[in-house]
Amino acid sequence: MNFRTCDIFCNVIDNYGDIGVSWRLARQLANEFGLYVRLWVDDLASFAKLCPEADAGLDMQHRRGVEVRLWPQAFPDVQVADLVIDAFGCALPSSYLAAMAVRDEPPVWINLEYLSAEDWVEGCHKLPSPKPPLTRYFFFPGFTKKTGGLLLEHDLLARRDAFLSDKNQQQAFWQSMGMEMPSADILKISLFAYENGALTGLFNAWADSAQRVLCLVPEGRILPQVRQYFGDEAAGQGYVRGNLEVRVLPFVEQERYDELLWACDINFVRGEDSCVRAQWAGRPFVWQIYPQHDAVHWEKLQAFLNRYGATLGAEAVPAMQSLWQQWNDEGDAGQAWSAFANQLGQLNLGAQVWAQQLSSNNLTLNLLDFSQEIGTMRAFKIDG
Repeated sequence: MNFRTCDIFCNVIDNYGDIGVSWRLARQLANEFGLYVRLWVDDLASFAKLCPEADAGLDMQHRRGVEVRLWPQAFPDVQVADLVIDAFGCALPSSYLAAMAVRDEPPVWINLEYLSAEDWVEGCHKLPSPKPPLTRYFFFPGFTKKTGGLLLEHDLLARRDAFLSDKNQQQAFWQSMGMEMPSADILKISLFAYENGALTGLFNAWADSAQRVLCLVPEGRILPQVRQYFGDEAAGQGYVRGNLEVRVLPFVEQERYDELLWACDINFVRGEDSCVRAQWAGRPFVWQIYPQHDAVHWEKLQAFLNRYGATLGAEAVPAMQSLWQQWNDEGDAGQAWSAFANQLGQLNLGAQVWAQQLSSNNLTLNLLDFSQEIGTMRAFKIDG
């Protein structure tokens, strides 16, 4: 089957995670593989945060090679695409489903699932879900060759390495953030997080540390806690207490966020999209997984820790696990910080090895290959 068009449907549920993944996938399909992509989004204001040139008041616009459409309740009558992707199990419009069912050549329908390192994902990846006369296929991102892999632009790692080897690029980045490039003896940390009761203990540990710490906080849900911690201690464009300086950054678009991750020594990230980007950065990171009411997120977190820890030295594993668990449990992250900081050498080496291992398993390539297999299989059945 020759795929020329693709529709991606995205409900914005968890802040910018769902739309972040969908927007990355849409751009890659359009710009690297030449598909005409429509991205249907029910919250254009959130989308515009990721794409500053977007206009949240326009129901249709072309941005960075992608046709971006508002997903309204009264869905318009449009031509069905060759490849249809519902991001994270969102329910497609009934009128669009009906049009899919009567299309001469039914589209390949993919349900792009959430990311997990759990073992069961391998058994569910690519499974069909019949919805006569259509069939939807589950496609699971993941960390092994038996899963769909991770989103990775063809030049991302080369751009990362060029940035890290070019002081001029780094200086330009810091200047764009409104500051001079920090000296090498300052520990640079990005903090992108949900609300977290462990923040006070962590900030205290950084303020009392022997090393100066520069913490960069993109605008987001944890910002009120940051301000509460410092009270009226604002100094210029940031906050200072002891050896800790905190700078609040305006919300940055996706490409600039990658540069932030590259420029920092340690990255605190949340949800799925920023977690994946932190892994491509090849830096030590701390993941705040999205909490679920039945606590199943703990199993997902431990499954990832088990896989990721295989790249680390024996002493680095407990240090990493302790900080991750305290941060996610809103416990004493400050007490766990010291052991983590003492293992930064091993954690940095492990992060680089991990990113290199993952780079051969590209989600977009895998998704297109699988979709092509489905199309070929259908053609074979018809011809046979």
